[in-house]
Amino acid sequence: MLPRRTDYVGARAGMASGDTLPDTPTGTGNHCDFAFESEQPFEHADSTFAVTHTLARPSTNHSRDGYRPAGFVPWEGKTMSGPLSGFRILDLSRVLSGPVATVLLADQGADVIKVEPLAGDIVRHMGGNPGGLTPGFLSANRGKRSIALDLKSAAGIGVVKRLATSADVFVQNFRPGAIEGMGLGADVIRDINPRIIFVSISGFGEKGPYAHKRVYDPVIQALSGLADIQAENEHDRPRMMRTVIPDKTTGLTAAQAITAALLARERNGAGQHVKIAMLDAVIAWLWPEGLGGLTIVGNEADVHRGQRTKDLIYETSDGYITAGAVSDAEWQGMCTALDRPQWLQDERFKTTRDRMRNAGLRLEMTARVLKEKTSAQWLARLDEFGVPCAPVLTRPEVVEQEQVKINELLFEYDHPGLGRVRQPRPAALFDVTPPGTRRIAPKLGEHGTEILREHGFTEAEIEELVDSGVLGSHE
Repeated sequence: MLPRRTDYVGARAGMASGDTLPDTPTGTGNHCDFAFESEQPFEHADSTFAVTHTLARPSTNHSRDGYRPAGFVPWEGKTMSGPLSGFRILDLSRVLSGPVATVLLADQGADVIKVEPLAGDIVRHMGGNPGGLTPGFLSANRGKRSIALDLKSAAGIGVVKRLATSADVFVQNFRPGAIEGMGLGADVIRDINPRIIFVSISGFGEKGPYAHKRVYDPVIQALSGLADIQAENEHDRPRMMRTVIPDKTTGLTAAQAITAALLARERNGAGQHVKIAMLDAVIAWLWPEGLGGLTIVGNEADVHRGQRTKDLIYETSDGYITAGAVSDAEWQGMCTALDRPQWLQDERFKTTRDRMRNAGLRLEMTARVLKEKTSAQWLARLDEFGVPCAPVLTRPEVVEQEQVKINELLFEYDHPGLGRVRQPRPAALFDVTPPGTRRIAPKLGEHGTEILREHGFTEAEIEELVDSGVLGSHE
């Protein structure tokens, strides 16, 4: 069994004498906002999972083995469970790619401290709710704690440095160079806490012609080939996906990388700097299928071949279904279900390769037949003969389908200020270390004083931060 993270201790790390803070704009995460400026829908709900293992009390051992600040107080009264119980994430990221990564860690038991500017993460204001708890914000920030700080002030930066002494992971998604300009670059934070995993999410990486440009989800769709893939054929215009795929793909990539880095640290004791570029994440994600035709150097396939055919949405006499036959057995089932046994003898469809080569004709022939009966009739026939198939549901129908209910994926609860809300549980189920009690997404600055007390701030220090406008309060 791997050793468990225990109570790391270290000296407090404030702003050193003479440190200055450049006039670095905050609130401009390096890549995410554009998705919300487009006409694409952004529909989310709030999920609320708290975290069961009570954080250990601070040790008096001040060795360099770990870095909890002297006077550290555990998260009293809050228990944490899940596979990441006992790990603390200091999350300065905003909008979507970073918050999607850290909400997965919170779902799995990590204590995620969301550090926000005094005005809050911009997503709080994208939904018309004056309380700053919009559906988009709730779904990407459930289970986190919020502290609001003036990050343009030396005192605010000093607070972040002190919080970093007890963190296992530091996440930021500012444009390259911005976090260094704030005085919170990887070298600074890792000097404070050598065991920390410092995570930088950017649009394009740190070098190159795009590195310092503002970037949003559709920009990555355009540059990664994702928009080109959506064209119906080689003559059609590129099209955007109607959801923010690059942001969320980057979030998933970052969450996996963070847990891998934590596992490596449990083995070798060393922290490290993890860098994820949105462009890299999406191209790598597309490669096994969408960009697979570019694999063989010098023998690149016609990458538009698959786009010359229809998609797998078929119209029936009363709606739409999807059905697909890849293997020989599935093709035989398809022909039998559609009462077209002659297709089995057609040389154009004899093998999987033949069927792929003649996909356009095959799909057109299938589509003509499927218009003859209702969706329910065809689905029953296709199921009978082992052909993968399903009805095409509207979004409201998704939440009412029987499989979702059996999986107990969705739950409802009364949210203070929002009324009755619906949320999905975390997708991954753990039989030994399931997440514990549920907790809703935080109000802006809701846990500020609580977090500071845990990190050894005196009541006088906290009062001074409030009075000087450095620490925001939700009250």
